[in-house]
Amino acid sequence: MTAGRLPLVLARVAAAALAAGCLGLLLWRGLDHPVVALAFGVLIAVGELARWSDGGEREPAPLGAAAALSYALLGQYAGQPAHHGVEQVVTVVLAATLAGCVPHAARGHGSTADHLTRRLLTVAFAAVCFQPIYEHGRLHGWGGPTYDLLVVALLVLTTLCDAVLAAALAHFRTRWPFGPLLRDELRATLGIGSAVCATGAVMSLAVAVVGLWALPVFSLPLLLTQLSYRRYAAVRTTYRQTITSLARATEIAGYTPAGHARRVAALSKAVGRELGLSEPELTVLEYAALMHDIGQLSLVDPVPAGATASLPAEEQRRIALLGGAVVRQTGVDAEVAVVVERQADLYREQPVNARIVRTVNAYEEMAREETGPGGPLSALERLRLACARDYQPEVVESLARVLQRDGLTLALAG
Repeated sequence: MTAGRLPLVLARVAAAALAAGCLGLLLWRGLDHPVVALAFGVLIAVGELARWSDGGEREPAPLGAAAALSYALLGQYAGQPAHHGVEQVVTVVLAATLAGCVPHAARGHGSTADHLTRRLLTVAFAAVCFQPIYEHGRLHGWGGPTYDLLVVALLVLTTLCDAVLAAALAHFRTRWPFGPLLRDELRATLGIGSAVCATGAVMSLAVAVVGLWALPVFSLPLLLTQLSYRRYAAVRTTYRQTITSLARATEIAGYTPAGHARRVAALSKAVGRELGLSEPELTVLEYAALMHDIGQLSLVDPVPAGATASLPAEEQRRIALLGGAVVRQTGVDAEVAVVVERQADLYREQPVNARIVRTVNAYEEMAREETGPGGPLSALERLRLACARDYQPEVVESLARVLQRDGLTLALAG
């Protein structure tokens, strides 16, 4: 086991120990308000069953998360005190989440272990912050807006802790920089995260007054929002597939080697993450890398192996401008066209995305030319020697770190 994976294993072990301890306490003390526990458990399981299964969303099961947090911050049920405690909250959430994750795990969608770890630790944090205080009667004198604000504040604090935990798990799993991952997680809380907080707070407060009838009423808007997000994700996936198909035009026409655009896009995105680009910037970078050679379709005679890095600067610039014009006509985001157009400029005049695409494209071409196991190292050395004029040193060194982390094999993969 590598040192980088050890914190990830420790987090999973902590979640497992927490689950086992809470289950043991619940078996010893007994279940409080079984009907309430069953209702929340069913809602959490339904939310997990309806979650996104492609693993690309920040919060894959917003309805399940809202129901779990609502149960963790539930102090009363239809005007009567609820004494379920931390151990019952964790156990119910664990059982319901496991039940909802079974179909996704059977299909091999997403990381069930990390999802369970994040859910249990987040819910346990919320329950520990609220349930002991409520059990000791310290909140009984709090009524009206004061109590409501406390519930909302605890939900916001829990959401922030969840963002930190999600970024940490992703960092230890992928070895991407923690700072950009945390920034993207915090940015995502302004979207679906705010809806989860609002729904969790409203359900908890409503169940305390009117009982379980509040659960289906207040969970329906979030479920509809999740369905809308799913449609948007489907449109986004289709959009990316269209760009990928356009990028393959140069391969089909024989202008570039098979898989070249895909390899450049994958490696460019990895370098962009290493440099701390945000998710929107990474999307633009990926699309531009996929379409960076589209201008070669205007050439009468193809460049041997599509290696434009060896062409004169003026010819590279002409191909880049033609490629940008093609991208604009396809209706792709104008930012993608700018990156394609600027990839042949001097690196000091380029946006960072264009610097990355130019560097990675040159590396992929050089590594393909070299034979033997030392090809990637030789290509990196050639890039370093050209840093004074053609390539930004920081981008080259980020590329070297990414390749070292992946064993210098990414650019050569088919």
